[in-house]
This record gives sequence, structure tokens and C-alpha cells, in this order.
Amino acid sequence: MEKNQLREDSIVFAIEISDVCDNIKGCSVFVNQLLRASSSIGANIHEAKYAQSRADFISKLEIALKESSETDYWLELLYRKGKITEDNYKTLRNDCGSIRRRLIASITTAKNNKA
Repeated sequence: MEKNQLREDSIVFAIEISDVCDNIKGCSVFVNQLLRASSSIGANIHEAKYAQSRADFISKLEIALKESSETDYWLELLYRKGKITEDNYKTLRNDCGSIRRRLIASITTAKNNKA
């Protein structure tokens, strides 16, 4: 259930990012980077579901974790440029952090469960 919820939350998060990006004028390179990184989180979580091995599963989740960190970077950059409101920034950063913490927990569990 948790993995499905994490996948669902990552989809909702990518849509929220997309909605915010639709309203940003200029900075298209930064906006595109944010869109790519934020949508890649969920794509990698989805791919992990069909991993070929435990190592592949962990690798996909680790990529999603890296993408969440990159997403956080682009959010901060656009916020500092005044392209994202403080409220949107705080909400999106909090959502990104929540996904990141659950990814860390899932990776830790997968690494500790020797099969």
C-alpha cells in the first residue's frame, strides 16, 4: 500500500509542479528542468515496480531520490528569482521533502532486507 501511495503522491506532485510552471513567464530553461526532474521522480518509482532484481529496484528508487533533490534545487532557484510565490514554494518544497523522506525509508528497508 505504501509503495502505491508513494507512486500516487509523486504523480500528484508532478501535476502540481506542472500547474505552477504553466504560470511562469520566462526562465524556460529552468522551468523545463523543474518539470523534467519532478516528473522523473514518479517515473522511476513506477519503473521500480517492475525491477529485474533487488539491486535494480534500489537503483530506481535512488534515481528518484536524486531527482527529488534536483527538483528541490530548481524550486529554490525559481523562488529566488521571484518566479514562484512563497506559499507555492513552501508547499511544493514540503511535498518534495515528504516524498524524499519516504524514498529514503524505502531504500533503507530494501537494503536491509536481504533475500
